[in-house]
Amino acid sequence: MNTPAIRLTMAQAIVKYLQVQHSERDGRTRRLIPAVFGIFGHGNVTGMGQALEEYGADLPYYHPCNEQSMVHTAAGFAKANHRMATLACTSSIGPGATNMITGAATATVNRLPVLLLPGDYYGNRHQGPVLQQLEHPISGDVSVNDCFRPVSRFFDRILRPEQLLTALPEAMRVITDPADTGAVTLALPQDVQLEAWDYPAHFFEKRVWRVERPQPDTQRLAEAVDLLKKAKRPLIVAGGGVHYSEAWGELAAFATAYGIPVSETFAGKGAVRDGKVLCLGGQGTSGTPLAAKVANQADLILCVGTRLADFTTGSQSVFQHPEVRFISLNVCSRDAHKQGALPLKADAREGLRALRLAAAEVKPQAAYLDQVAGWQREWQSQIQKEIMAQVPGEAMSQGQLVGLLNEEARSGDVVISAAGGLPADLLKLWDAREGKECHLEFGFSCMGYEIPAGLGVRMAEPSGEVYVFIGDGTYLMNPTELVTAMQEGLKITLVLSDNCGYQCIRALQVARAGHAFGNEFRLRNPESKRLDGEYLAIDLAANAASMGARVWRASTPGEVRQALREARVETRTCAIVVPVEKHRYVPASGVWIDFGVAQTTQDPITQKLRREYEADQQKQRFHY
Repeated sequence: MNTPAIRLTMAQAIVKYLQVQHSERDGRTRRLIPAVFGIFGHGNVTGMGQALEEYGADLPYYHPCNEQSMVHTAAGFAKANHRMATLACTSSIGPGATNMITGAATATVNRLPVLLLPGDYYGNRHQGPVLQQLEHPISGDVSVNDCFRPVSRFFDRILRPEQLLTALPEAMRVITDPADTGAVTLALPQDVQLEAWDYPAHFFEKRVWRVERPQPDTQRLAEAVDLLKKAKRPLIVAGGGVHYSEAWGELAAFATAYGIPVSETFAGKGAVRDGKVLCLGGQGTSGTPLAAKVANQADLILCVGTRLADFTTGSQSVFQHPEVRFISLNVCSRDAHKQGALPLKADAREGLRALRLAAAEVKPQAAYLDQVAGWQREWQSQIQKEIMAQVPGEAMSQGQLVGLLNEEARSGDVVISAAGGLPADLLKLWDAREGKECHLEFGFSCMGYEIPAGLGVRMAEPSGEVYVFIGDGTYLMNPTELVTAMQEGLKITLVLSDNCGYQCIRALQVARAGHAFGNEFRLRNPESKRLDGEYLAIDLAANAASMGARVWRASTPGEVRQALREARVETRTCAIVVPVEKHRYVPASGVWIDFGVAQTTQDPITQKLRREYEADQQKQRFHY
């Protein structure tokens, strides 16, 4: 029997295939990859570029300013869509491809799906070595794209056009697998992009990839209920899996039914959306003192959709109850078994629902809840007295700026941050319970993520304000996607905290080395020969204005509020630049983390810090 065929180049086949891929969950179907970002060079312009021009009517093309940025945009888009949709990104061979590697790592570490299509060397090798081709002395088939392998959840090099018949479905499978998703890289040799083949016509028919919701094992459920019955001081740690499974309602129902307080990881920030839940704020080293106190005394930790990174566990120092046990509800088996936990391998929403129904005999611990509620009131009072209050003679603090933005934000608004001190301040202070979403990328803590990710969020959520909350150091890493925002009419609002450098790393440096060195934007001092002269005068507002943003310079709480209100009604991208006090920080959580101190030094300050570090190491525990 003859199968109807369509003759296409490999690049054309990719474009046609992507346009008919859909995801589905809970009966809702949507385009899986509705657009492609790309920067063209000799390695992809005649292949992918030609294919998009001829066949890409239903695959809109966006032109960013930087290859790393477009991957961050795809990740932000995927996160805003709870991983049910993402974007494709195409680049040339060479620096175009390697620029995407940081974006790939950020996506994979954060379990966010992105599809990367870098150009590659010539498959037939007649032209080699081609421009930008890596010549490896012992591996003739290696290219710079092999750098994608460790930061991709799936990698393939397409050396024949017919290999797409297996590579593309596998790519879609990984993109839609909640337990196995991340960056997917298909390296495309530039000559093979142009080669034609007779593809089966049915390959380009609509396909729907169902994202399933695995149910927990009944025996594991019974074991989890037994642990809940015995617990006197339980705690829920909510991670990103709560968002990706849209489990906010089930989390609230479970927590309120059984009287269990909830803390949130960076990825899980905003998981608590119901005011009835006893929310402790951020968990771990960068979290609240309130969450730290509760975690320190908890005898049962229910981990929901979290991979339990070191900032969450305080390098295994925060859970100090001598008989603490863990239940880990996670769609990923590896994560479900961490901490020696009782594993509940399941979708977060379905797992919480099943556990709530199975645990009918569990009773809330009234005295425990009253105690934690009292601690919560103390923390809220501390916020008002120590963080929101203006210190005479000082500039506004960064904590104040977070609080002001939170007060001005409305339901449906989103704030985005990734690196520096701001993610920690947002983790401590942001209140998402009135529909004010908070996206924190702290799996990779990638400076330069925020602005392009903000564009991705705006593409996914056309209503509400999208606040990109960044420091001056992060802004200087990657401001150029403001041009893309202007080009595409994608309005975001930058809130730029200007403290003249990388002040959170300076604080860490002082805490662990005893001295500040190389973390502030200063002139070189001709006497010391070091960068400890006067602070640089950098006009960040003028820079943002030069790329099309409407700009405000705001130095007081009143000016910040006015700028935020004017920005809300503005239609183009906005930037509010706020000078903040350089060395004033939000109160620490009190949770230790294993950032080391030099073992040998002649400096008495560092020697003292080493002794303190060695004493603090005794807090670390293995949970197995």
